[in-house]
Amino acid sequence: MMPTYIAMLRGINVSGHKAIKMEALRSFCETLGFTKVQTYIQSGNIIFNFSNAPCADLEKKIARKILEEFHFEVPVIVMEAEVVRKVSKNNPFINERNLDLTQLHVTFLAEEPKQAVVSKIKADDYAPDEFVVDGKTVYLYCPGGYGKTKLSNSFFESKLNVKATTRNWKTLNALVALAAL
Repeated sequence: MMPTYIAMLRGINVSGHKAIKMEALRSFCETLGFTKVQTYIQSGNIIFNFSNAPCADLEKKIARKILEEFHFEVPVIVMEAEVVRKVSKNNPFINERNLDLTQLHVTFLAEEPKQAVVSKIKADDYAPDEFVVDGKTVYLYCPGGYGKTKLSNSFFESKLNVKATTRNWKTLNALVALAAL
């Protein structure tokens, strides 16, 4: 049985920039040899099966194909679906308090940041927003809404010096369900 992967593209279909129709995205993924290709919403979430391959190789393969097909660069993060399922199960904000689940988000990092850098940003106060860094995952609670937080993709990319993409809690759980885990 081939593994299931989840690819997350950053910054497509935002305010008319870097537009990719999901039908075109599914089609070009099939030309890469991916099977059971599904997309979820317009923000660039792809669920697919493929033979065992390092996620970094799949990221490069997808990014290269987007550049060829659509003529722009897009950061891509690929994870095995099982890893994403574990992220959804291990959210430290779930059951911690009676939090509004619509204000939970997860930022996925392309690589694990250096602990010294994580410690440095943890020392600052971002109240009422909170975050927990766990390996290549940043769990976010933004009670004022993600659109108003300082803890954005750009923040984590610049402070941690890694590529990042964020999904809200509903989208993350929908991806896990679509991957049928």
